[in-house]
Amino acid sequence: MRENRINTIIIGAAGRDFHNFNTYYRDNNLYHVAAFTAAQIPDIDERLYPPELAGSLYPKGIPIYSQDDLPKLIKEFNIDQCAFSYSDISYNEVMSICSIVNSAGADFLLIGPKQTMIKSSKPVISICAVRTGCGKSQTSRHIIESLMDMGKKVVAIRHPMPYGNLVEQRVQRFAELSDLDKHNCTIEEMEEYEPHIIRGNIIYAGIDYEAILREAEKEADIIVWDGGNNDFSFYESDLVITVADPHRAGHELTYYPGETTLRLADIVVINKMETADAKDIQQLRENIAMVNPTARVVDAASPVSVDFPERIKGKLVLAVEDGPTLSHGNMKYGAATVAAKKFGAAGFVDPRDQAVGKLKETFETYPDIGQVLPAMGYGEEQIRDLEATIRAVECDTVVVGTPIDLTRVIKIDQDVVKVGYDLQEIGRPTLRELLEEFLEQL
Repeated sequence: MRENRINTIIIGAAGRDFHNFNTYYRDNNLYHVAAFTAAQIPDIDERLYPPELAGSLYPKGIPIYSQDDLPKLIKEFNIDQCAFSYSDISYNEVMSICSIVNSAGADFLLIGPKQTMIKSSKPVISICAVRTGCGKSQTSRHIIESLMDMGKKVVAIRHPMPYGNLVEQRVQRFAELSDLDKHNCTIEEMEEYEPHIIRGNIIYAGIDYEAILREAEKEADIIVWDGGNNDFSFYESDLVITVADPHRAGHELTYYPGETTLRLADIVVINKMETADAKDIQQLRENIAMVNPTARVVDAASPVSVDFPERIKGKLVLAVEDGPTLSHGNMKYGAATVAAKKFGAAGFVDPRDQAVGKLKETFETYPDIGQVLPAMGYGEEQIRDLEATIRAVECDTVVVGTPIDLTRVIKIDQDVVKVGYDLQEIGRPTLRELLEEFLEQL
């Protein structure tokens, strides 16, 4: 009976929350999950976690509400426990949410790896990070290319981004660019899937990560977990690689669960060293040594390149950057800004006065973003607003620092420059050397 079960709310952002439910709560008669709450990502509340995915204990599914309603929901549903289940959030913010939960009378819970990591029949290499925007994507690409060069069949599995129809997104497989349209991908999803596809490897994502894993195992020698935000892996990992960013030195010890990923790491990649201050790199090294002294450390850079440098030199540019890196990642610039400066832009245009609709709301929510444009595209409305905002900005060139070809998604009237960036190790050990050591031990 429900009255004998622990009434629970899962506090999430359409990712870790669903995974925690699937692995810990779905078939657990000790608990009744009354609701999910949603934050961080626009327009993902007011949905239903569907009965097709929720299991026999939840024949009507589970409602999803805004996290803003959390105190009211705790009272309304007589909640005993709230399980915090999303990532890339400061310790101060985590404990503030804990205080909201406790003051409403409920317990506050953080669910760990033992309860949620799934065992694979194939070797698993996990790529994680201490913050959003550290450079997981280029690190994952570099590792996958190295493994493929060694003759291994690699399948990547990406941290979830289920912003659409949850039933249809249960298991998604991407092998061709047409699969992006087939699965109605948002810009954020394309940014993660497209670079894998064009390099010739398969990538899975979705909702049910045990079902996803079992499908991926059928066509892989090695599974690579391509993490999202600063979350730890959904899978038991044979090798954990965590990427750290000296531009935000200190954050690796003050953001949840970034410090967890740092402590779990077998290898730590210090990325973006070519544009970081020496004192910040040193602080990062000291923090790594303090919490994980046995980790192997790889020094690396992510040098930028562009397809049309002549469209930047001496021009007034609009820098379009990866959205999540600027929003909950707290960065004030990205690859587009670095590239524009490197290739001689005359100056930057501030897009904030021209921002419309959802993008205007993004600037209001994250007022410290500055004079760059986040390529927010979690839904059709945001994509339309992005196109309209770019059209309204008076500039010579739009410099695009996102990992996808943005012109495939929206129409841009100005000249466009696409920024590329790949991981480049500095000195030794290299990731390839460490991967060779890992494979010898299998």
